[in-house]
Amino acid sequence: MAEAEEALALWDIDRTLLYVGEIDRQVYRETFTEVVGRTPERLPARGTGVTMPLAIRSLLLHNGVPALDVPQLLPRMIELLPQCRAAHEEELREQGVLMPSAVLALKAVHEQTHLVATVVTGNLKPNALLKLAAFGLDAFLDTEIGGYSSDDEHRPALVGVAQRRAQAKLGAAFTRSNTVVIGDSLEDVCTGIEGGASVIGIASGKTTARELASAGADVVLDSLENVRQLLHEIRTVMNSSAKR
Repeated sequence: MAEAEEALALWDIDRTLLYVGEIDRQVYRETFTEVVGRTPERLPARGTGVTMPLAIRSLLLHNGVPALDVPQLLPRMIELLPQCRAAHEEELREQGVLMPSAVLALKAVHEQTHLVATVVTGNLKPNALLKLAAFGLDAFLDTEIGGYSSDDEHRPALVGVAQRRAQAKLGAAFTRSNTVVIGDSLEDVCTGIEGGASVIGIASGKTTARELASAGADVVLDSLENVRQLLHEIRTVMNSSAKR
């Protein structure tokens, strides 16, 4: 890939850029209780990277909600979830933490004139924007062209969503040859491979570097702390993908 050609960097949010602890699970608990009328006994697993609609469906089924009732309850929970999340905005700022060098890494990618940075995330868009804004990360991302689980519950499809939005806004075509996903989970790796992007795995979550590599990540970094290496690997995977 030529240095001046525009490319798309698709960032994951949770455990790649920031970590919100138990707040997400608390929001799931409150939303379930409001819609179903009782407290859930089992909550979604941490750090899987699955989209919120799929996590909600699993939450309902694993807590004894009849499958026939799920199509009715799922949209109600999706609608209510951002409202519950907004009610915890102050806790998000107090309890949430940035991953090491997340701001430096985002800023460095943002400053590359040929790189367009946005997100592809399992969060619903309102939830994603709340998380990013709480830590000022939205300043380094074009959130208008991101892919969110509000768009599609199948996460690999969100790569195409972001690519089409970027093309509509910027007038450049974005394909596997000039798109990279940066994330910490096996779901992030699958998103890139199936969705049409190279993948840089960041072993900052629950998934090990070996697991990320075995799943097919093009490159795996231990963290975002070596910003120069991150930029180098982005260029490398783009060049390699463009030659295929």
